[in-house]
Amino acid sequence: MRQHRLVRTMALLIAGVLVLAGLAGCATDGSGADPAPAASVVETGTLSFVADGEEHAREGTTSKEGWEITFEHAYVTLTGITAYQTDPPYDVDADAWDIDPLHSVTLPDEFTVDLAAPASDPASVGEVGDAVAGHYNALAWDLVRASSGPAEGLSMLFVGTAERDGERVDFTLRFDREVTYLGGEYIGDVRKGILEAGSEAEMEMTFHFDHFFGRDDKDADDPMNIDALGFDPLAALATDGVLDVSMSDLEELLPAEEYAKLEAILVHFGHVGEGHCIARPLD
Repeated sequence: MRQHRLVRTMALLIAGVLVLAGLAGCATDGSGADPAPAASVVETGTLSFVADGEEHAREGTTSKEGWEITFEHAYVTLTGITAYQTDPPYDVDADAWDIDPLHSVTLPDEFTVDLAAPASDPASVGEVGDAVAGHYNALAWDLVRASSGPAEGLSMLFVGTAERDGERVDFTLRFDREVTYLGGEYIGDVRKGILEAGSEAEMEMTFHFDHFFGRDDKDADDPMNIDALGFDPLAALATDGVLDVSMSDLEELLPAEEYAKLEAILVHFGHVGEGHCIARPLD
């Protein structure tokens, strides 16, 4: 009996050794090293960037005082354009500049865009063809003085006409204020920034000209019209129907209250669709 138990015990020990040897063999590739994990595949697509002054820049707008304003040119110069994927989504209402993205895509170089030029669609700025797929839910950019081109030395240049009751003003507005913007997810009729592998998605920088001049289809006590400069203060500075002014000219010529409105508008001119951005002057 004791001999049988001994034989049985030895058999169990041998079986255990064989199992352990088998497990060790599965855990190696024969070289004694653990096999390398399979490389993950990064799925990408094309992320395009556009700038939009909406119909107010392309087709014209009517100021809060009834001036019919049309633009021949509405140049803005942009750089540092960067889209982010964040989790949780970036909350612009938190008023925080710190952002910790999962992925980001930066469009290099400087771009001067004429927001008045496109017939209907937003103006194309550029694209990145190897952006990591996912939801880009934050967008940052800088509004800067152009280093060359038609708006050289200016961050924004508006050229156009304003007419009311037979009076006409040909205006050229030259702004050199530099501003940095950070916004969250685009807010509008469609969602933007959702990039699927092998596909395309769009990020939009939006500029609200109605915040600048106000709108005659809103009441005078509407917050937009209260905060808007309008065109009357500018028309009052015209000579023989011509107005050509810089930011420094306006600081000198406008009443202090109106100039303060202008400064606030220029800082908060940029949006993401209807979504607000946090913003601060660069100079």
